[in-house]
Amino acid sequence: MQRRTLIQAAAGAGAALAFPHLRAQTLPSGPIRIIVGFPPGGGTDALARILGQKLTEMWKTQIVVENKAGVAGVLAAEYVAGQPADGTTLLMAHINSHALAPSLQPNLKYDPERDFVPIALVGVTPNLLVCNQAQPAKTVKDIVALCKAKPGQIGFGSAGSGSAQHLALELFKQRAGVDAIHVPYKGSAPVITDLIGGQIQYAFETMTAATPHVKGGKLVAIAQTRAKRAKSYPDVPTMAEQGYPSFEATTWYGLAGPGKLPAAMAQRMNEDVNKVLAMPDVQARLEQYGAEDGGGSSQRFAEFIHSEIAQWRKVVKDGNVKSDT
Repeated sequence: MQRRTLIQAAAGAGAALAFPHLRAQTLPSGPIRIIVGFPPGGGTDALARILGQKLTEMWKTQIVVENKAGVAGVLAAEYVAGQPADGTTLLMAHINSHALAPSLQPNLKYDPERDFVPIALVGVTPNLLVCNQAQPAKTVKDIVALCKAKPGQIGFGSAGSGSAQHLALELFKQRAGVDAIHVPYKGSAPVITDLIGGQIQYAFETMTAATPHVKGGKLVAIAQTRAKRAKSYPDVPTMAEQGYPSFEATTWYGLAGPGKLPAAMAQRMNEDVNKVLAMPDVQARLEQYGAEDGGGSSQRFAEFIHSEIAQWRKVVKDGNVKSDT
């Protein structure tokens, strides 16, 4: 029986080599769109374009990145969930649309686990706890002491109520047992402007948005919010290293398709996305954004999404967090 199985497997492999169109059938026959739920120029858009460029070359078909911004990525997710599951429309899934929205938006029109097929995790980035140069408290310990000395008076900006940055602050408040003011903005750019100007004291900001200003000397990186240090920030300690074990408040990105995407197509796409992520030039570009630990199986991505939903559901419930979207 074992010999027969080996012969059958060899015959199948031979057929795939002799008739390459059999393997090609696991890809869409026409152009492919990757939908991004944010404007051009941000981290989600940048990673989607890196991926799209390489897959265009690999699949010999046109891949277009299409921006459908709104409701922190939720509008794009709603759109893709309703598209035909033929592989021609994919989503650059994001923590906002697939982990935060289920707890923050009771009228969400999709289920991130039921209505999507996870293809591959593309990357996970830390947030950075940052302040301007004038702030006297530049360690987590000193910030906690400051917040306890002035409860409800220290301002932390975020890209909006219910954003990943806002939830990082809520996690910090719960873990440290402090009261601080949440100051929501419409996006990261005005947060950073007011942070530099001193209108707010601190922010948990995405590594992508904060890095140019940290490197330029206008902001100070106090801590990063993954359990391990990002390669691009080897000298900035983690929240865990500063007294808060298992503090994880990341921003992450992954490729997903509509819920009835054929298993064979999802598997083929997963294999090729993993090949792209292993390319040295792609790894170098992802590191510029602090995006690490992408790749692996579709199942790994599904389990990751499931764990993220559970973590942030608890934070939202414990903090009675509301979204303005």
